[in-house]
Amino acid sequence: MTTRAQHSDEGSAGRPAGHTTHDVTNQPPPLAPYDASADAALLEGVRREGAGWAEESLRRLGRRAGSAEAQEWGELANRHEPELRTHDRYGNRVDEVDHHPSWHSLMRVAVGEGLAGAPWADGRPGAHVARTAGGLVWGHTEAGHGCPVSMTYAAVPALRRQPDLAKLYEPLLTAREYDPGLRVPTEKRGLLAGMGMTEKQGGSDVRANTTAAAPTSEPGVYTLRGHKWFTSAPMSDLFLVLAQAPGGLSCFLVPRVLPDGGRNTFRIQRLKDKLGNRSNASSEPEFDGTVAWLVGPEGEGVRTIIEMVNCTRLDCVMSSATLMRKTLVEAGHHTRHRSAFGARLADQPLMRNVLADLALESEAATALTLRLAGAADRAVRGDAGEAAFRRIATAVGKYWVTKRGPAFTAEALECLGGNGYVEDSGMPRHYREAPLLSIWEGSGNVNALDVLRALDRSPATRHALFAELARARGADARLDAAVARLESDLSGASETGARRLVELMALVLQGSLLVRHAPPAVADAFCASRLGGERGYAFGTLPDGADLGAVLARALPDEG
Repeated sequence: MTTRAQHSDEGSAGRPAGHTTHDVTNQPPPLAPYDASADAALLEGVRREGAGWAEESLRRLGRRAGSAEAQEWGELANRHEPELRTHDRYGNRVDEVDHHPSWHSLMRVAVGEGLAGAPWADGRPGAHVARTAGGLVWGHTEAGHGCPVSMTYAAVPALRRQPDLAKLYEPLLTAREYDPGLRVPTEKRGLLAGMGMTEKQGGSDVRANTTAAAPTSEPGVYTLRGHKWFTSAPMSDLFLVLAQAPGGLSCFLVPRVLPDGGRNTFRIQRLKDKLGNRSNASSEPEFDGTVAWLVGPEGEGVRTIIEMVNCTRLDCVMSSATLMRKTLVEAGHHTRHRSAFGARLADQPLMRNVLADLALESEAATALTLRLAGAADRAVRGDAGEAAFRRIATAVGKYWVTKRGPAFTAEALECLGGNGYVEDSGMPRHYREAPLLSIWEGSGNVNALDVLRALDRSPATRHALFAELARARGADARLDAAVARLESDLSGASETGARRLVELMALVLQGSLLVRHAPPAVADAFCASRLGGERGYAFGTLPDGADLGAVLARALPDEG
């Protein structure tokens, strides 16, 4: 009797010769290395907002961000999460957090490339735009380490409310040296800063804080007693903290190490077990006789620290736009190399609609991010009109761009199908990260109400908003109609309808930027779908007349 295995045209298990069950076909190659700065919307926005001089270094950083090494740093920093050590082997309280070496590699590049406090020491117009653009590129590696980088950047303008402290610490906060480890701040080559505002009984309502600040015999020096609910990056050197002084809620500078070399009381009770952002340690510190220096007058804590919040809100917008771009690149790469039903996914009409719709959202987010960065740059140089625009538009952008992030990331993940649902694709990490950016620095409701507050308290913000929109008047009838609708809706603005109002503000701002600066195919598709009502509720519902090919050619250039 002859068995199947004896036939010359079959393998040992009855399979055709030359085939095994583990042959890998129809799978995309690794994306890395790639150029994270290869984004027309990004590069055009950088030039438009006054930072064209930074383009060469931005391109270099983009290639480094997309390298296999940097991508692996991001993966390892999240796989090997930070670990809290409350005591040393002898029982001494140390309250230190250990990070994987990949975290330090990411931080070293970010600080060295000027993504932390460096723009405040750079007199060139566009320095803050260049820094934001760098974040849009380097953020392709990993999101968690952006938290201490962002807080360090944001601490400088708040600290300037106390010139003697700014003189002491600002040169180190603006340095391009990453110098980890807890030591006397003035003996280090560079510093990182954090912030501690929220408490468990109040959350965003920081005026409900109960941490108490008692003055000492030394002018400007206090001791704090209390507990903070969410203080990220606890290994930072300095923290700006809110506490109740005799004169009301005030801002204080809290160093981890005191000038005499002793450890300040900063008892880390635990690290948060978060949905995402796993590489970044978020802690609950307890203060008990903690030494602190007053920043700004007593009773003006919110006013002092609000500049820090404005900066970190911009970084939330930036990070969400970065996450959109990163996941769009991943989705585009996969669909270009994966085939189904006889054709590449990227060539199939419905997938092209999905990718083009995501590309529109990504470009609109990037354009708005860079416009906000340009406003910030000009505001710090004394432009009152840009300061007013920044005041309202940053809150608008923070509400809308971060709110779009989770749905965007979910759709990009779906482009990979089941491959995107497994951890080693990287997409689940991005998906878990996305909701964070809408929560940190004020949730959606907080930012929507902040927009109403700005309009009510500062008429200049309304003028600045409509002056910006007027630059696009007549370019697109759908945009003009939406702006007119916004003017009408503002007359009856209420807290109940704040989200709807702010959403419309964001869309007309994005539309005005695209009709002025993007190719006609991009601007037309955006206005038709976002302002003209020619779409459904999900991504991938652009109208039949949209020029999908032109949109995709701009957003996803040849990978060559």
